[in-house]
Order: sequence, then structure tokens, then C-alpha cells
Amino acid sequence: MSGGDPRPRLASLSDVAGSARLPTYQPDDHGTGIVHLGLGAFHRAHQAVATDDALAAAGGDWRICAVSLRSTALAEALAPQNGLYTLIERGTDGTRARVIGSLSQVIANDPVATLAALCDTAVKIVTLTVTEKGYGIDRANGGHDLSHPAVAADLKSPETPSGVLGLLTAALKLRRDAGIAPFTVLSCDNLPENGQLLRGGVIGFARAVDTELADFIAAEVAFPSSMVDRITPAATDQTLADAAAATGCVDRAAVETERFSQWVIEDHFPQGRPAWEAGGAIFVTDVTPFERAKLTMLNGTHSMLAYAGFLSGHQFVRDVMGDTALAALVRRHLQAAGRVLPPLPGFEVQAYAAALADRFHNPAIAHATYQIAMDGTEKLPQRIFAPAIAALDAGQPLRPFAFATAAWMRYTLGVSDAGESHALRDPREDEIRRQVQSVPRDAKTIRTALSGMPDFMPAQLARSEAWNEAVDDCLNAILTQGMSAAILAEASR
Repeated sequence: MSGGDPRPRLASLSDVAGSARLPTYQPDDHGTGIVHLGLGAFHRAHQAVATDDALAAAGGDWRICAVSLRSTALAEALAPQNGLYTLIERGTDGTRARVIGSLSQVIANDPVATLAALCDTAVKIVTLTVTEKGYGIDRANGGHDLSHPAVAADLKSPETPSGVLGLLTAALKLRRDAGIAPFTVLSCDNLPENGQLLRGGVIGFARAVDTELADFIAAEVAFPSSMVDRITPAATDQTLADAAAATGCVDRAAVETERFSQWVIEDHFPQGRPAWEAGGAIFVTDVTPFERAKLTMLNGTHSMLAYAGFLSGHQFVRDVMGDTALAALVRRHLQAAGRVLPPLPGFEVQAYAAALADRFHNPAIAHATYQIAMDGTEKLPQRIFAPAIAALDAGQPLRPFAFATAAWMRYTLGVSDAGESHALRDPREDEIRRQVQSVPRDAKTIRTALSGMPDFMPAQLARSEAWNEAVDDCLNAILTQGMSAAILAEASR
């Protein structure tokens, strides 16, 4: 029982007394073969689900030891449930629930236990969803970022790490020294060429500690890239209530998501892998075109509508799509993003754009614009600036990308048109505030201050007169008319 609720806590499959679909395998019959860094909603709605499908289809010792590197709340919710939780999938035709059994263990904010798990001889794969800012990678130079707090701390004590690069490096060293084959490292975050990026970060960190270890990692460790896509809003009281209704149990770790799910993976796993194709995964030799399409079209449009939507009073993405003018700008951005993509066999840009618009409109998914708006300095370079450069080079319209950038710049002021304050929730929040707090509230001054931040806007854009004029024009309209009126004016263009 849990609190005053007469229903039992979800702790075993035999507890379930409802309509929820159960795993068709016995979880305890399968060992752990994966450590996942970054236990959160997205992992539980995506990779853990595909692994659940793989175990049901082909078996194997592929259950997941899931690690929360910072927060303990989710692990504390999952531990009494023996890793079980309910997945709520919401579609226009209703809601369905299933219990996921692929998590074998959870570790919360315990670097010693995490390192031990990474060194387990049975572990063959390490997957990651730590968000863009969690890695500590210097994207400009392709190595480790010395200014990242976790990286700096781990370089001082590489044998007792707590950050991503430090943990991976230390574990690979201990495995090498013990004669244990290295695990494969699979990033599942929204980063371009995430496998190569993570490889560079780990090797760079290792080289700062032990050059022979760095050479070993470069020669022996696989870092396949992947592209993941599934809209996963934050769980709400309704999520937990729906899970309880479907299972007859109290589930403090339930997660909700849309029906759609996509996972494209570079097929390079020297130590083997689960049958993730049973969960819909597509294995390819080159993920890059798929990843670019998703980052440019889905993620880029998401960022635009998040800033414009949040500042115009729309709490959820579905509300954005109910605003005729803003929905028109969403479609405009999708079309502009699609135009900068190279041809991809089997990929139809117009069909993908239409499918994305339908997904954004899904009334069953409460995906908060404020949730999407976080970490803008980490997201805009690949989501907005990269396609803007492609459009600039091709002589295509810059306006959609300039409007998205202007909306973010307005968001960084930290206050709505109604005077309500909001936190930026960005790793460079303090720096952003220093840039904008003392400058006049005119478009050119704000744009110049934010564009000039180090390692943010590419020089090709920052020097472009056409780009700067477009951003200034959009931002001036937002500042002088307010976001809602600026959206109407922009949509009427």
C-alpha cells in the first residue's frame, strides 16, 4: 500500500490487476547487459521500451542498470517497484498502457556504484541520455570542455569520477587493466553525429590523463551514432492516475508519451546488442542524414514554437497548433527546414513535415513549451544556426530561422509581455543575463550582445548583413508590438 491509497505499490507483475499489457517474458530470467546513464522520462519512454520489446522477441541478458547521475527522486520511486513502471501512450484514438520490465537496477547519484556497474563483465553496452549540456564536450574543438564543472573536477581526481567523460574513461581503463572487453558506447541525445562527438570527448579526456589509454580507446572502443525521436512530456498527476487505473497499483514512476517512436542506429556493436529492431529500431551504416532531418525539422521547429508559444501564452505544443497564426509559422518553419536538407532515399520531406504537424497537434499530449525552451544555447547551434547557414549558402529565405532566433533572444530577457518573470534554465543563464541586463532594449543592441557570446553563433552568420537585418527586423517587431502581435504580423507575410 502507498500512503492512504488502498492499492498496492507496483512491485511485481503479479501485482497488476488491470488492462495494462504485461511483458511476455519473465524479467528475472534475464541478466543485465546495459548500463544507461541519464535515467529520466525519455529513456523510460524510448530505449527502455525498445529493450523490453527486444527481450520479449529474442531474449538475452540485456536488461538495464539505469543511473541517475544527479537527482535521486526517480530512482527512489523506481527502487520499491523493482524497476517496474507503466508506460502510457496517448493517441488521437485513445490511451493504452503497458508495464515495462527491462530495468533491472537503478542507481542514484552514487559514482562509486556507477563505476562498479560499468566494470561488470556482463555489461556490453553503455547508453546515454544526459542532455546536450551533460557531456562536457567542447564542440568547437571536438574534445573535452575544460570549463565544464564535472570535467574539471574529474581531471583532478580521475580515479574517483562523477561526470560522464570521467566515468566512461575510468571504467574503460579498469576494464582494460582487468582484461575485460570494452563496452560499446551509444549516445541517444540530440547531438549531431553524437557517436563521433562523444568519442572525441572521451578520447580527449583520456589523453589528458593517460595517453596510452587514449590510444586504446581510439583503437578498440565503438561509439556508434544514433537518432532518437519520441515526444515525451513531463509526467503529471493524470499520468499517475491513468497508470493506477490501468494496473490497479500505485506507480510513482509512470511515464507518458506519444504513439510514434523512431530510433535509427549505426550498426556497430562488437560485443553484441539486443534485438532492438523488434521495438522498431532501424539499423543503418550512416545515421547522419536521418539525424540531420530530425534536428533540422522536428527539433528546430520545436525550438521556434517553444519560444514564440511560451511568450504568447501557450502552455502546450497542442495549444500552439490551435493558434492559427502561430501554426502557420510552424508549417513555414517545417518547409524552410526541409528545403535545406539533401535528398535522402526513402525520405519524403513533405510527408515528414505533415506527420510532424499532426504530432504537434495531438490533443492527448501535454508537451509544455517551457520544457522545450530550456537549454537554448545548447540547442540553437544545430537546430537553428546550422540550417540557417545552409539557407544562406543556397540563397534560400532566412526569415524563418531569423524569427526563431529573435524569439529566443526575446525569451532571454526573462520576462513576459505581461511582466511575469521566468528562469531561462540554460547552462549559460548567468552569462546571458550579464549580456542583456545592462543594454538598451532595442533589437540591434540585444542581437549584437547575444550573437557575440563565445562559441555560440557561427561567425558566418554573425557577420552576415542579410542575417542580422532579418533578426533585427523580427526582434524589433516582437519588442515593440509584443509577441502575439508580432506572430500575427509574421504570419501575414
